[in-house]
Amino acid sequence: MAFSNVHRLLLPIAFLSSISLSLAATVTYDFEIGWVTANPDGKADRPVIGINGQWPVPAMEVTLGDRVIVNVLNSLGNQSTSLHFHGLFMNGSTHMDGPVQVSQCPIAPGSRFTYDFVVNQPGTYWYHSHNKGQYPDGLRGAFIVHDPENPYKDQFDEEVVITVSDWYHDEMPGLITFFMSKENPGGAEPVPQSALFNDTKELKVAFQPGKTYFVRMVNIGAFAGQHVWFEGHNMTIVEVDGVYTHPAEASLIYLSAAQRCSFLITAKNETGANYPFVASMDTTLFDSFPEDLDYNVTGWLVYDGALPLPEAALLDEFDVFDDMTLQPFDDEPLFGEPDQTVTLSVIMANLNDGGNYAFFDNITYTAAKVPTLYTVLSSGDLATNPEVYGEYTHPFVLEKDQIVDIVVNNIDPGRHPFHLHGHNFQALWRSEEEAGLFEESNVTSASFPAIPMRRDTLVLYPDGNIVLRFKADNPGVWLFHCHIEWHVISGLAATFVEAPLALQQSLGGKIPQDHLDNCAALSIPTTGNAAANTADLLDLSGQPSPPKPLPEGFTARGIVALTFSIVTGLLGVGVIVWYGLAGDEGRPGAQGVGVGGEKGEKGDETYTCSRTAPVARHLERTTGRLIDGTTMNSSQNIMRVLYPKRTL
Repeated sequence: MAFSNVHRLLLPIAFLSSISLSLAATVTYDFEIGWVTANPDGKADRPVIGINGQWPVPAMEVTLGDRVIVNVLNSLGNQSTSLHFHGLFMNGSTHMDGPVQVSQCPIAPGSRFTYDFVVNQPGTYWYHSHNKGQYPDGLRGAFIVHDPENPYKDQFDEEVVITVSDWYHDEMPGLITFFMSKENPGGAEPVPQSALFNDTKELKVAFQPGKTYFVRMVNIGAFAGQHVWFEGHNMTIVEVDGVYTHPAEASLIYLSAAQRCSFLITAKNETGANYPFVASMDTTLFDSFPEDLDYNVTGWLVYDGALPLPEAALLDEFDVFDDMTLQPFDDEPLFGEPDQTVTLSVIMANLNDGGNYAFFDNITYTAAKVPTLYTVLSSGDLATNPEVYGEYTHPFVLEKDQIVDIVVNNIDPGRHPFHLHGHNFQALWRSEEEAGLFEESNVTSASFPAIPMRRDTLVLYPDGNIVLRFKADNPGVWLFHCHIEWHVISGLAATFVEAPLALQQSLGGKIPQDHLDNCAALSIPTTGNAAANTADLLDLSGQPSPPKPLPEGFTARGIVALTFSIVTGLLGVGVIVWYGLAGDEGRPGAQGVGVGGEKGEKGDETYTCSRTAPVARHLERTTGRLIDGTTMNSSQNIMRVLYPKRTL
């Protein structure tokens, strides 16, 4: 964003304070979703999904209590779409939540769809497509709910909205095809090319001496968590994920994909310099480091536009603020003991199509033929039986007002930001890395905080565990899933069907016609169980299912072994051919030169791949990463490149 446009980020507090809840309005947005061309990091033009012919898409801004109407026209031509309003509870309007095949059918190309809901919670949110991994192609933006009674309204002068994200140069359909293919058996997630602030590499925010700013920051990215800091300025955290908190000082924060954090920053009293602020992608999530990876983005707090914009000082380590220490401003106490505990284990494994899938326990999420909400509304008393929703939507039926614990064990060496639709949860426990299973720990309810932090997205550490608690007081169909988009695509999701009989009473016969018309346009059934069976709701024959498991005894390790055998054979043939053509001067036994032509001591076991083109080409096809020129000390290192997510 050019400096001349910075003022668009700033919202006078006098104006906000003049708004009263008694004057709640109807705010209407008309969105035509279509393709435009953009180049936000200055490296590559590419098609992106815009709104009304523009990209970045607009921030949506409403006031607490407003009714929001979003009229959508899908002009993409080649893709369906949807909108999800991340973090909004959608009380009484679960059919407006947006996940495809959960609460609605996709919005077909050329079709219209209206979202209509009342916003009854203040704070910082965002909206994005919830259809087939689509939003990283550009369909995501901030959604701000202003609060005339913000408890900090007398402590700041202006608001600033900043989004942070990762950015890919390739479109998602092609990336998804490779990611889920047998050419990527280790499940290595595609690595983004750049990090962005407000969808640019050149964000400048005007700061005036002595003023205090309420900064709303949203990670709208697909994959990377972001470390964020402001040089020369401290942050006072006052809100996370739409929940006001008691003030907490921080010099550096971590925002996973989908998390939000609002903080107060007070400007300096002089204008003698401008100051950089930085987001640095969490590269521990990446399985490779492409040459074009630009993992930092810098913006500037501009006190004087005539002064230079300094380079940011890089940090040797990240001393991240611990969000588990936050306390909600309303001091809501820990809910009582749970009525139901749902325990889930995160597993990554291959199925017999060769692709790598994500599982909760032994189930990788597969959408039903009928949107799950529509199964609730058409199944009568059997709506309380989880079987009607199909095995692979991983359903859990909850009774109204139950206290529910979700225990998640991470049997995976990666971080996972877990998000619950329709609710905030109390974050009761998060272990350190490599802590193992929660059930095997010595943690008891006595270890839980009396006043837990609340939010809707929490990071689970590698090989660790978390415990979340919420009250089932919002009848609806709500997903619980990892918000790394690659993991949603590969199946890391479960479904909570909350108070289904109450939902039938409140929504029965009230699904808008344009919602049903989109189902008809795509020949998607709207009644029956997960298999669209209306005659026998407990007959799930024909329900959508994932590929079958690998044959017994042929595990993911077997895929690596087979691939390694092929690589070894190709390497052997290549070495024989090279040896025969090289002549005496090029042979290791003659002058101690390694396979790659680099000199070394005789008998050295370190080789380079610069002459082993067949191996390099095979690895490129198998993993998408060309290792030509890298060093391999043993065959096991080749296996680690081929299959980086497995212990060898």
